[in-house]
Amino acid sequence: MRIALDAMGTDHAPAAEVAGAIGALQELDPDIEVVLVGDRSLIDAELSRYPDAPRDRLHVVHAPDRVTAADSPASVIRRKPESSIVVGLKLQKSGEAAAFVSAGSTGAVMATSMFTLRPLPGVDRPAIGTILPTSMSPCVMLDAGANVDCKPHHLLQFARLGRVYAQDVMGRPEPRVALLNIGEEPEKGDELAVEAHRLLAADETLNFVGNVEGRDIIRGVCDVVVCDGFVGNVVLKFYESVSHFIIGLLQKELKGDESGINLHDVFRFLDYTEYGGAPLLGVGGVSIICHGESPPRAIQNAVAVAAQAVRTGLVRHQAQAHSEPSQEM
Repeated sequence: MRIALDAMGTDHAPAAEVAGAIGALQELDPDIEVVLVGDRSLIDAELSRYPDAPRDRLHVVHAPDRVTAADSPASVIRRKPESSIVVGLKLQKSGEAAAFVSAGSTGAVMATSMFTLRPLPGVDRPAIGTILPTSMSPCVMLDAGANVDCKPHHLLQFARLGRVYAQDVMGRPEPRVALLNIGEEPEKGDELAVEAHRLLAADETLNFVGNVEGRDIIRGVCDVVVCDGFVGNVVLKFYESVSHFIIGLLQKELKGDESGINLHDVFRFLDYTEYGGAPLLGVGGVSIICHGESPPRAIQNAVAVAAQAVRTGLVRHQAQAHSEPSQEM
């Protein structure tokens, strides 16, 4: 299995990507290989710093262009066909790679993935899933920012995508699916929420547990949280800010005296790098989007998530989920 990794995506490319790829290969099964996509000279220079790296499982594909924040996401595939994002996704499209991982522009990865891999039949709008820590086990929330304006049947599609991801990648046999709302009652919220609740409740393929409020997510009451991309992105950014706040507060208040608190465990619990990247669900391939500030550990875990998605047949199961009988939308 070959995983294509955009080596020019992070703020510290290609150092973080090369170190993350090597770390992944050291921990994953020996049949996993990584294809580093980007400027060959820069990648080779970085690889030279790791004489003990498993070079037989590391490959380099030259892609001279790099997508920047100034590039329009929708025009990347046309204006920068030699960029690491476009070349990497085309490797998956052609079958030369089984998955793609990038910490580059989220918009560019999303737009190029949808154009290159195409949405699955029955999926109108692919969604970004992101892992949120809770007091129990982590849950996946979608959409985390791909779709700002949604219709009720889009949220139903998100729920199905999230269910399959929770089963295949997170190991939840019967994931609990919830709709993010301002109250628990079915009639709460706007027209979108009310109708989405009806569709989710009527779908017998889902283990729908009803509405949840924002305060409920962190209590671990569900495995999949469904919302539109506007709300999801707000929740995600707030989650990230709270994590940094808690870590900073602990460091300030304890001042070296941990008083029995294992700060390492606390940091690890709140650290996004432990959960890998955010998958773009609903496309005909595995596309994992990482944070631009991702350190090697995050890249390593994202490669592991990609491998798990391929190994379990995530894409095939997503397609099957949208061909199952359900309430008319």
